Amino acid sequence: VYVERMKREYQCEVVTSPPRVAYREAISQRADFNYTHKKQTGGSGQYGRVAGWIEPIEAAYEFADEIVGGSIPREYISACDKGFKKCLDKGELIGAHIVGIRCGIDDGAFHAVDSSDIAFQLAAIGGFKEAYFKAKPLVLEPIMKVAIEGPAEFHGSMVGTLMQRRGIIIGTTEADGFSQIDAEVPLAEVFGYSTTLRSATQGKAEFTMEFLKYDRAPANVL
Repeated sequence: VYVERMKREYQCEVVTSPPRVAYREAISQRADFNYTHKKQTGGSGQYGRVAGWIEPIEAAYEFADEIVGGSIPREYISACDKGFKKCLDKGELIGAHIVGIRCGIDDGAFHAVDSSDIAFQLAAIGGFKEAYFKAKPLVLEPIMKVAIEGPAEFHGSMVGTLMQRRGIIIGTTEADGFSQIDAEVPLAEVFGYSTTLRSATQGKAEFTMEFLKYDRAPANVL
């Protein structure tokens, strides 16, 4: 309605598209890396070697420092952490934010003159990229908790609308001629759902939804 008014009243042609879904990326297994960043310029160069691993975890992000014997000086450890964090903003798979990952370092090397904060940041970024595809990345999609309420006579129709949208029915209750259905539905499938639900129930059902979790997206979505 508003788009039509913008066209009619303000002669403003509007290009519309479905809302974008905030997908996430994660890894499915552990992978090791051993990366050396070396760059020689006119003056002092850049040098840093970082070895370690990445692995999936439940939390959003963790950094594990297992350096012993001073193979990487203490002042450069935080630079490695910074480098890994920079990689999380944009994954290599679909360009989404990366979650559920632990980045650890257990070995490395430095140069008395050429090593610097930025050299170890770049070494960490290179190591992360080296290991990322070996860790079998996957796409996570947001899953919404959806609750529908409507007359019991439309129970079958309401369930049908959910099944068409990759919904998983969690539970149903019926009381006083009304039916409530609780389900988990991917956010990508919920756009335009209010119109579908109204059509299926003669406008007598309503629904609420809230974010529940991120879960692995099926191959066809990927």
